[in-house]
Amino acid sequence: MNIAIALVAAALVGAGLVLQQQSAEQAPKSYFLHLRLIAELLHKRRWLAGIGIMAAGQALSVWAIGHLELSVAEPLLATSLIFALLLAVPLTGQRLQRSELLGAVLLSGGVAALSVSRSVNSEGLRFGSAADWPAAAAIAVIAFCFLRAGWRRSGQLRATLTGIASGLIFGISDALTRQTVETAGGHPFVTVLTSWPVYCLVAASVLGLWLMESSFNAAPLNASLPAITAAEPVAGIALGVVVFGDVIHVSPAMLALQSAGIAALIIGVILVARAPVLSSLRAAHPTLPHPTLPHPTIPHPTIPTIPHPTLNHLVLTRPILPRPTRQNLARLTAATPPQAVPQSPKV
Repeated sequence: MNIAIALVAAALVGAGLVLQQQSAEQAPKSYFLHLRLIAELLHKRRWLAGIGIMAAGQALSVWAIGHLELSVAEPLLATSLIFALLLAVPLTGQRLQRSELLGAVLLSGGVAALSVSRSVNSEGLRFGSAADWPAAAAIAVIAFCFLRAGWRRSGQLRATLTGIASGLIFGISDALTRQTVETAGGHPFVTVLTSWPVYCLVAASVLGLWLMESSFNAAPLNASLPAITAAEPVAGIALGVVVFGDVIHVSPAMLALQSAGIAALIIGVILVARAPVLSSLRAAHPTLPHPTLPHPTIPHPTIPTIPHPTLNHLVLTRPILPRPTRQNLARLTAATPPQAVPQSPKV
């Protein structure tokens, strides 16, 4: 039953991430790492639906982590990448390739290998003290370095580097969630509200969400989601060892398993990053033009064209007169009587 709950949680988280990325990528690129990005996304129903679905998945994830061993829960929760791929298929209309599915399986297997190679400290008396949490600050500094490098880049590289920073912050959030759950298990609820981990958990969750939405805004989902999925368990495992006293088994077999897990994480990220299914999510929902009222088309009257008169169109003719001859002249002279010339009076 708990395994089924973990798988449902992974499915909900994957579906929520896909819906969020579709909305975040449509926002202007100038909103990268600005609060205006969150303000813009708050007006999008698809993004709000993605947040609600992911929140339900996160709640089930907390249940799974509290009732399963981390070596079992973390690999199951990492399958959210597989569910994101499966959901992207009907949204993009593209077929899922074997390399993409293999990359998602390798990434989940790498998380499983790293989780199995350590034993979780189950002593109820040992919580992570405040003196151990500088390790979380060190991971936050590493996340800031990745974020700064992503700020200077653009496109898919910016999304990948920002996604790594987001995953590291989410790893800190997972450790704070573990601290809060352990505190709530042995103390009243009022004690949880008055302790510092719960407020740090809220701050880390909001910061990780902001960085994740910025990585979604920079490039398609294939550039950011694999990085987030790989960085989050690595940070969570590191804090589990340093803060909570989890034990890493050191032996030739375990070292080989850990090396294989790290290699699987890297190969899985590369294979999924090349996935055309996740990179075509924007094409599946193009932005529609703003609706406008059609303008009536009134036909203009056509005026017949009259050719301009030219000299070529004018035919100049002259009357053809009979050629004067002696007989004609005689006839004309006889037909016209002589006119009397008026004489001037004599003086």
